[in-house]
Amino acid sequence: MSTGPLMRAARDFLTALRGLTLRGRGFLAAGVTSVTCAIVIGEEDLLRVGLLLVALPVCAAAFVCRTRYRLACGRGMGSIRVAAGDDVGVALRVDNLGARRCAPVRVTDEVPYELGGPVSFALDRIEAGGSRELAYTVRAHHRGRYQVGPLSVQLRDPFGLCELRRSFRTQGEVIVTPAVERLSVSLPIGPMGGRGELARRAAGHGTVGWSLRAFRPGDDLRRVHWRTSARVGELMVRREEQRRATGASLLLDTRDEAWLGEGPGSSFEWAVGAAASVAAHLSRRGQPVRLLRASSAPGTVEASGAAALLDELAVVEREPIESLRGAARAFGGERGGLMIVVLGRTGQAEAAALAAARPAASPAIAILVDVDSFSPRRRAARSSDLEACRATLAGRGWNVLVAGYGDQLAHRWSAAGTAAASRSNGSAQPARATARAGAPTAGGPVPEGVR
Repeated sequence: MSTGPLMRAARDFLTALRGLTLRGRGFLAAGVTSVTCAIVIGEEDLLRVGLLLVALPVCAAAFVCRTRYRLACGRGMGSIRVAAGDDVGVALRVDNLGARRCAPVRVTDEVPYELGGPVSFALDRIEAGGSRELAYTVRAHHRGRYQVGPLSVQLRDPFGLCELRRSFRTQGEVIVTPAVERLSVSLPIGPMGGRGELARRAAGHGTVGWSLRAFRPGDDLRRVHWRTSARVGELMVRREEQRRATGASLLLDTRDEAWLGEGPGSSFEWAVGAAASVAAHLSRRGQPVRLLRASSAPGTVEASGAAALLDELAVVEREPIESLRGAARAFGGERGGLMIVVLGRTGQAEAAALAAARPAASPAIAILVDVDSFSPRRRAARSSDLEACRATLAGRGWNVLVAGYGDQLAHRWSAAGTAAASRSNGSAQPARATARAGAPTAGGPVPEGVR
């Protein structure tokens, strides 16, 4: 006779003995004690009681290790992406593939404590070939990437003396992204250094180029480019090209020393939510966005694209980085691209490095988080570093938004956009008045009907 099945049975029996419940271990301990005392004092009745107490958990372990159910588990989820604060629905199905009815069992789905902890169900007898469908809902309180499952089945004897747990392999993934605020359409960008066109291009998320071609019958005469036509000796008309989207660079300050507190209500979590809101806003407008962190080196991109960027922000953590100078070099971006930073505590030297990294043709927005306002002991006064950082960036043509504890980015964004539009209209008014007064233009008189 082969020793393989015997060895397997012995191994299963030892595994079942290790699965004795507290009640089963109590029975076993009481039985061993009774047998020992009966041998010492020579009491046969006590010996019988002790042997019975020892036999009960041993028989329960033998019963459980011989239990064979052919169960299968199906999970109605693969990878789910939800925002923090939303509910996650999980659907399960347990099938009995065996030829006999399954006894009542308890099943437990392993759920991380960030999503509420394990969820258990008591299943009634499942007939041969039958199934049971289970469903539950958990709340995604905090951003992150979590594994849900596997589902485990708890096998017990009728007296509750032994319990074994057998797990399935199927798991699901839940990606909890930061909560996103709906921002206004207009960007808070005003004229910077007299470049009103930069603001208009940034607000439109792109530039419109044009080229020249020969005049064709039916072309609008208002599109004729008279200078080029005079130079080449034939009529040339403007042909507008399709709007080209300019890329946006989003830098999230991940320096550990720049933030205070831990948990969902901390200053860093507010900053992550702000970065996610800005990225989602720009993506909805059709503008490509790339994400950078404090540890980003020149030439590297942490994430790009709306989905990938939100996935990256779901797991981003603070880093033991002391300076933003390396990230500032990686933050240069392409000419004309929008630049946005979300900063915690930042000194004047760090702010100057960021300001210098902005190309002259790039509009820029800085969201400064008043980190001290998130601490009840420091909420009364605003940090001098915050004021110095704001003044440094604003003096170099950046549009600066300051937000603190309890503020909503959508309100700050809308107010800054309104203020920028007022500044833009105010700076453009004298130019329009001069034009109406008949001041000569740099290009000389323009023929009527030409634009």
